[in-house]
Amino acid sequence: MRPLRSFLFIPGDSEKKLGKVDGCGADAVILDLEDAVAPANKQAARQLVADFLKDRPAGQRNPQIWVRVNPLDGDLTLGDLTAVIGGAPDGIVHPKADDPADVRRLSYYLDALEAQAGLEQGSTKILPVATETARAPFALGDYADAGLNRLYGLTWGAEDLSAALGASGNRGADGEWAFTYKMVRSLTLMAAHAAGVAAVETLHADFRDEEGLRASSRAARAEGFSGRLAIHPAQVGPINESFLPGADEVDFARRVVAAFEADPGVGTVGIDGKMLDIPHLKAARQTLALHEAYSD
Repeated sequence: MRPLRSFLFIPGDSEKKLGKVDGCGADAVILDLEDAVAPANKQAARQLVADFLKDRPAGQRNPQIWVRVNPLDGDLTLGDLTAVIGGAPDGIVHPKADDPADVRRLSYYLDALEAQAGLEQGSTKILPVATETARAPFALGDYADAGLNRLYGLTWGAEDLSAALGASGNRGADGEWAFTYKMVRSLTLMAAHAAGVAAVETLHADFRDEEGLRASSRAARAEGFSGRLAIHPAQVGPINESFLPGADEVDFARRVVAAFEADPGVGTVGIDGKMLDIPHLKAARQTLALHEAYSD
C-alpha cells in the first residue's frame, strides 16, 4: 500500500463540507467528531458521518475515509465508534492518546465492533495523535514493542499539548516551534520509525501561507515524515507535491542504484565527487519506490 501523503480534516457536522470530499485530491480525509464539533452537535455529526460512509462502500473510495473520534477519557468514544463502524471507515484517528495502552484499548473496542458488523478483523487502522497530553511524550518509545497490529502511524499535535502545559504559545519569536514542540516532533518521528509505521507531520495552521507550507512539508519529508495533516482543501495540492521526490531527486536515485548494480560486489561508489555507501543505496531505492507508487 502506498503511503498517504495528505490527511484533510473535515468537520463531521458540516453537510456542505462533506459534500466537497469527493475529488478533493487528498489521499485521505478525516471526518472530525472531536474538536471541530460543538457538544450540542455531536449526535447529529455521528449520523452525518455514518451516512456518508455507507454511501461510499469500502474498496471504492477515493480518498480514504478516516474518522477522528472523541478521547477515551470521556464518555463519547464508544458512541462514536458504534455509530460509524458499520460504514467500515478506513481508519480511526485517536486523539489525546497517553500511551500504547490507550491505543490497545481502542483496538479492543474495534475488535468487538468489527465482529458485530461482519467486517474483517483488523481492517480498521488507527492513527494516534501521540503528543497531546503532558504524559504522552514519555511513552512514545513504547510503541516500538507494543505489537499494535492496527497501528498505521503516529502523528503529533501542538495545540492540545500547549493547553495541557498551560502554555501561552508554542512558537518562538522567530515563528519556529519552541523547544518543547521541536522535541516532541522529533520523538514522534523516531518512535514511528522504531515501530515500523508511518510518521505523519502535524498541520500548518496558516492555510493562506502556501510558501511556508511547501517549505515545511519538503523539510518534513527530508527528515523522514511520509505525509501531513491538512486543515483546508487549498493545502492538499502543495502537501501531495511536497511529499513526492522531485525530478532531480529521482534522477539521482536512479544513478545511485545503477552504479551499485553495475558492480554488485562493492560497498561504496563514487558519484559527483562523493563517496556513497549502502545506506545511500537504501535511501535511493526508497525514493524510487515512492516515485513509482504515485506514477500510475
